[in-house]
Amino acid sequence: MDISTSAVRDLREKTGAGVMDCKRALVEAGGDVARAMEILRQQGLARAGKKAARVATQGVIDCYVHAGGRIGAMIELNCETDFVARTDDFRQLAHDLAMQVAATNPRYVSPDEVPAEATEDRGVICLTSQPFIKDPSLTVQDLITRLIAKIGENIRVRRFARFELGAE
Repeated sequence: MDISTSAVRDLREKTGAGVMDCKRALVEAGGDVARAMEILRQQGLARAGKKAARVATQGVIDCYVHAGGRIGAMIELNCETDFVARTDDFRQLAHDLAMQVAATNPRYVSPDEVPAEATEDRGVICLTSQPFIKDPSLTVQDLITRLIAKIGENIRVRRFARFELGAE
């Protein structure tokens, strides 16, 4: 099947995947863009799982202060290279996660940090298990995994802090 350059370019703009990956997905999908996007998404999720063990020591620290200055949050988001840390997508994720921390007040980064004796719902107290505030159909971990699939590097939340005026 012959795939046009414009179809490959359009799919690349929508997904952020590589040119050859887009072309292969379009060929496999028989030119169906929606099916090609699903193929790329599945491939990206598979690649993201393989990257989880890689060391992520670069990154950014981002802050969010809610209107009125009564609540603020700071987050350290790590990736593998400083090149990725400077991208708009990575910086946007860091800011969105700082906003998530300010809004939801999680106590732990992930469920594996929760003590065994904890009785609270892990979906509430763990940042990565929470529904994302901008799109509740996704968890925070789903959001991180999507960016891992797009940029091709491991990403992890290392730590965060939340401050509320007058709270103990």
